[in-house]
Amino acid sequence: MDIIEKELDSRKSEIKKQVELLFRANMTITDWDVPEADDNKAAKILISIIKEAVADIEKDIEAGKYDY
Repeated sequence: MDIIEKELDSRKSEIKKQVELLFRANMTITDWDVPEADDNKAAKILISIIKEAVADIEKDIEAGKYDY
């Protein structure tokens, strides 16, 4: 394991918690804005949006956006 892998591995649980917090915060906002919302449907749509954002980042990585 190289230094980058060690660094990110040491923060893995924190990164995962941050993603979960993003998800939960947006679920809460959805509940506030649309109290009668189907939470399961909202969760599926929200996770789809998060996946789309990750896919966009992956495209940026492949395009060299993070090659410093």
